[in-house]
Amino acid sequence: MKRLLPIAASLALALAATAVTAQDAAAPATDAAAGAEVAAPAAEAAAPATPEPAAVTGDATRGKGLTYTCRGCHGVVGYKNAYPNYHVPKLGGQSPAYLNNALKEYREGKRKHPTMQAQAESFSEQDLADIAAYLSSIK
Repeated sequence: MKRLLPIAASLALALAATAVTAQDAAAPATDAAAGAEVAAPAAEAAAPATPEPAAVTGDATRGKGLTYTCRGCHGVVGYKNAYPNYHVPKLGGQSPAYLNNALKEYREGKRKHPTMQAQAESFSEQDLADIAAYLSSIK
C-alpha cells in the first residue's frame, strides 16, 4: 500500500504537466508589449504530412460470399430488368480497378441506379476490393 501512493502521485503530476503543456500549445503566443499575437516557430507551424492510406488488397474468397446478391441479376445470361428495361452487364472477367471504381461511383451517386446504389452503400472499402477481386477472377 505504501508503494501505491507515490506511484499514484507521480501519475497525477505527469498528467497535470501534460495538460498544462497541451493547454500552452493550444493558446496563441502574444507579444506582451504590443498585445498582438506572435507567429509560432516554423517547426511548430508545419503540420506533419499525413501518410496516404495503403491500397486495399482484395480477397477473392471473401468476395465470393459478398456477391450472393449480385448473382441474382448479373449471373443470369441474357437477363433484362423489368423496369427500366435494359441489359444487365456480365461482370465476370472485368478488371478489378474497373469494378472497384464502378461500385464507388454507384455508392457516391455518380452512377445512377437505385438498386446498385443501395447495394454499394452497404459495402466498406475492403468489401469493394474483395468483390472486385472475386468478380475479376471469373472467366
